[in-house]
Amino acid sequence: MATVFLHVGAPKTGTTYLQDRLARNRASLARHGVKYPIGMRDSMFLPAVDLTGIKWPGFHEQASGEWKALVRRINVARGTVIVSHEVFAVTKPSRIAMAMEDLAGHDVHVIFTAREPGRQLAADWQEGLKTYNSRTFDRFLNRIVEADPMTSRLWFWRAQHLPRALANWSAVLPPEKVHLLTVPQGPSDTLWLRFCGLTGIDPAWAPEEATKVNQSLGIAGAQTLRRLNAALFKAGVNAEEHRDLVFNTIVPRLLEVIEDPAPISTPPALDAWVENLAEEWIHWAKSAAIDVVGDLEELRPLARTGEWQDPDDVQLRRVLRLMTTATVAAVQEATSRPEPAGRLPARVMRAGRRLLRRPEPVD
Repeated sequence: MATVFLHVGAPKTGTTYLQDRLARNRASLARHGVKYPIGMRDSMFLPAVDLTGIKWPGFHEQASGEWKALVRRINVARGTVIVSHEVFAVTKPSRIAMAMEDLAGHDVHVIFTAREPGRQLAADWQEGLKTYNSRTFDRFLNRIVEADPMTSRLWFWRAQHLPRALANWSAVLPPEKVHLLTVPQGPSDTLWLRFCGLTGIDPAWAPEEATKVNQSLGIAGAQTLRRLNAALFKAGVNAEEHRDLVFNTIVPRLLEVIEDPAPISTPPALDAWVENLAEEWIHWAKSAAIDVVGDLEELRPLARTGEWQDPDDVQLRRVLRLMTTATVAAVQEATSRPEPAGRLPARVMRAGRRLLRRPEPVD
């Protein structure tokens, strides 16, 4: 029997940092009885897609059987096993029950990392742009505010709403085995030390620092990607093609050239709503009597500093500069690919050129 910690998200709460640090120190951790069984993969994305049943473009078929394969690796382990991916956050109750049945005989714990909701809203919009959404920030926020948090199909409510995500896992585990880890509003080392304390890891067992970071696009980068997505959709580029070129090639190139990105934040008009949401999360955690690692007060939004910048209102020259970068990245990718695969970058390139000639107005 092993002690299994299922770290199930939420997205954009330091998960990339934690997973990279675990992966980079996997051999050292294993020598001390802590397993991070990613197998031949570089993450646990595919097992998470398999367990949740999400029909993720380009990965649904590839993910088939990956959860069961992960369970087999867990079953031969002893000591402590850590499973981590943020997609697990949206696991439905029926599939949670299946997971618990698969892990019967192990001492199972669930970890949910959470951050104040205002920052999570901004982060969720940016991540949506990376995966082919083209909604303005204002429209994105309106849909969130108008939806029912407990029943909405919107990704934000499914993956980020603490009462919804943890209620599903709390239904099959006692409260002392459901752990809420609050993300400190400071150095990532603090998050790592909290994670280590919770899972029984001596920080000395994982000396190699994480290098992967989930960078912010900033206002100009987000608006550039939003406009590009809209143009590509009109050009007939499908979701798999978008991930192949835009997510894997153009987005990393944009992140390389964006210097000191202007942070994205919710508008002052939503301050009271965000504060009420944070209070709801804190109240639920207290009433559920789950284990809290950190401080629930860290879930409250910080006081505003400086003037708010509207992410939907950005100087056109900044968008044009980044759109040029995106076009260059598409050209370079096109020249490196044989036909017919090379046709996709060419279509992206043509869409980018159209935007350079006549930029889409911000709606």
